[in-house]
Amino acid sequence: MATAVPPAASRIAVVTGASSGIGAATARRLAEAGYRVVLTARREDRIEALAEEITAAGHQATAYPLDVTDRAAVDEFATAFKTVGVLVNNAGGALGADPVATGDPDQWRTMYETNVLGTLHLTQALLPKLDASGDGTVVIVSSTAGHATYEGGAGYVAAKHGAHVLAETLRLEIVGRPVRVIEIAPGMVRTEEFALTRFGGDTEKAEKVYQGVPDPLTADDVADTITWAVTRPPHVNIDLLIVRPRAQASNTKVHREA
Repeated sequence: MATAVPPAASRIAVVTGASSGIGAATARRLAEAGYRVVLTARREDRIEALAEEITAAGHQATAYPLDVTDRAAVDEFATAFKTVGVLVNNAGGALGADPVATGDPDQWRTMYETNVLGTLHLTQALLPKLDASGDGTVVIVSSTAGHATYEGGAGYVAAKHGAHVLAETLRLEIVGRPVRVIEIAPGMVRTEEFALTRFGGDTEKAEKVYQGVPDPLTADDVADTITWAVTRPPHVNIDLLIVRPRAQASNTKVHREA
């Protein structure tokens, strides 16, 4: 199926958490699809370099350093736009893998603030701009953790359940307005930072997450999925798309080769 060309009024795409992984890959793919991408993340050097890369490839990109948990900064960011066509709420992540009995409340709080409140801040600030485009799309990158739980994951699972419910409720509340709400829920994705961040830089623990798994998803796989969903005709809404590698049947059922 051919990719639909976005209308002129909808060609700005804001991508949060664009400094690495899924966010960076999504920014590249949306730029290739004809969007002028606005890259946001806390690491200014990373998004500046990515914006230069995308521009050098003949596309349009702007870097804007932003902490999605800082509401005042988010509101200021939103004033830069009259209209926005796409918002990809990708900023998030996991911290720790402790059981509920010994979980670190500070890690739980950070995960909630980033995965849920960060998404809330950007969505609230940019929703009028998405409306004004006449054809807006909100993408929430959740996780299969937002649909089923697993031992040692309660803090992250709780945050991603919050992101899932945010998407589901927003879709109900704005039906009839010219804005789609798409949830993309990836399963096991091997990126350079996700597991490493979760385990506080412990490379051995991070490697064990993917050990023996043939072909876990890549950031590009998820970016492809996001871009496909975003570029469907305006009347087509991909409410929820769960994407896993073939080797993963569920959060707790993974095929590993010796």
